Amino acid sequence: MLSLVPTPIGNLEDITQRAIRVLGQCTMVIAEDTRKSGMLLQHLGIQKRIQSFHTANEHKVLSGLVEKLLLGEHLALVTDAGTPGISDPGFLLVRECIKNDIEVECLPGATAFVPALVVSGLPCERFCFEGFLPPKKGRSTRLQELSEETRTMIFYESPHRVLKTFAEFCEVFGPERQASFSREISKKFEENKRGNLSELKNHLEKTEARGEYVIIVQGTEKKRKDVKEKKRRPDQQEQE
Repeated sequence: MLSLVPTPIGNLEDITQRAIRVLGQCTMVIAEDTRKSGMLLQHLGIQKRIQSFHTANEHKVLSGLVEKLLLGEHLALVTDAGTPGISDPGFLLVRECIKNDIEVECLPGATAFVPALVVSGLPCERFCFEGFLPPKKGRSTRLQELSEETRTMIFYESPHRVLKTFAEFCEVFGPERQASFSREISKKFEENKRGNLSELKNHLEKTEARGEYVIIVQGTEKKRKDVKEKKRRPDQQEQE
């Protein structure tokens, strides 16, 4: 079987007892970065074979991993931080397992966007997860599509591109749109900053960008108001 095992996004205390047990019992660990995962296993006192599985080799090693699973091995898939399959190639392996009737389980555990969303102060009942925007091709088109999104939007961004992203958000969504960002989640220097897009952009211009960022952006108010207008009864509209 294949076990998807969430790993801490910062604080090593966030790993679950179940995750430790599965990592200890599996035949082999499949990791995005074998060095980072190796350090985690060493910290946990677990010795296991580790094989890399990332965007550069995913198609090359996929069939070999499926073959191991079909032969009865128990593989544990981990990512550098958080839950496998979220903005990484994990879904490819899960899809192949399903095609081959291989049992797949996903352990509950850490993922970066949930705490960032909850502490943002923005609506959480409906949201869309966008992850990393396309770096070049299709980026502008996707942002224009999202300009009409009414749900709270969640993005991942790297430190070297975060300022540019906020500048683009100001242009597409408007500088007054409410937003927040979180970085270094669960670590000693965790930062959660809230405000409108212009204020957050100004803050980033004055500070050094470090760590991966989770950006939360409020959905458009205009579209929600338009929907409410259409839902009013005809007699209400006539009276007005």
